[in-house]
Amino acid sequence: MNTVRFFGKSVTRLIVGDNPFNGHSYIEYQTTGQEMKSFYTAGKILETLSHIEASGINTILPLADPFIVRLLAEYERSGGKLQYIFQPYMPMNQDVSIRQLMELQGTIGIYHQGTTTDFLFESGRCEEIRSMLAKYRSMGIPVGLGTHRPDVIRLSEKEGWDVDFYMACLQNARRNREGEASGFLTGKTKASLRFYPEDRPIMLDLIASVPKPVIAFKIFAGGQIFHGKTEAEKRDAITGVYEEVFTAIKPGDMAAIGIFQRDRDELAEDVQLYEQWYAAKNQ
Repeated sequence: MNTVRFFGKSVTRLIVGDNPFNGHSYIEYQTTGQEMKSFYTAGKILETLSHIEASGINTILPLADPFIVRLLAEYERSGGKLQYIFQPYMPMNQDVSIRQLMELQGTIGIYHQGTTTDFLFESGRCEEIRSMLAKYRSMGIPVGLGTHRPDVIRLSEKEGWDVDFYMACLQNARRNREGEASGFLTGKTKASLRFYPEDRPIMLDLIASVPKPVIAFKIFAGGQIFHGKTEAEKRDAITGVYEEVFTAIKPGDMAAIGIFQRDRDELAEDVQLYEQWYAAKNQ
């Protein structure tokens, strides 16, 4: 799979997020978060990590939850070579979390968790974001800022916040949720969360204009983009998303996908369609 340079590391342009590992479902009407957590046992997550590596993808976006961190340590002991750009686990003491993350060989980056960023921004508490960014900076690895809001990135760029890259959601998940804390803290599910297609070009245009590297996420709208489609239509939709996203973002930017492996091998399908799309674009 083709790669880009990410602060001295080679990273595949298509990478994998881990929301399904942790039961964060954006299609509760089809697959609940509890179903995701029941499927993704420790053994199944380790199996999926190996499958990701074998697929040609070399980087994931894991949650810094102690359970996931211990699994990653076990994965590395068995010879696993994936790289990690971490999403912090905000209910945990961040000093303890940082110490644990730096014990892993594959850690190459960390970013301020998106919903926490947005909540603090909406609450007029941006100084707390900058303070946490400084704490992550002490790790000596690239530091990013996650958000679901284009105006957060604009403010960061205007004020020169100390970030190396952005994690940018193509869907504005803060519609009708302003001032709401992260689901990691509240326990609220995503059952009522709906994504709107008109958000996507706004964030894509912004990603293209920002000089720093960006990782676009929710490129499939958390699975909502496939609602009501046949299997053939889903495959066409995946290819269409790759065309939409990768022709809009900068050559050094990346995009993340989520995979739920219970009913079919979504990873293999996503990678196959990406490689077919990439080959067709570069023939």
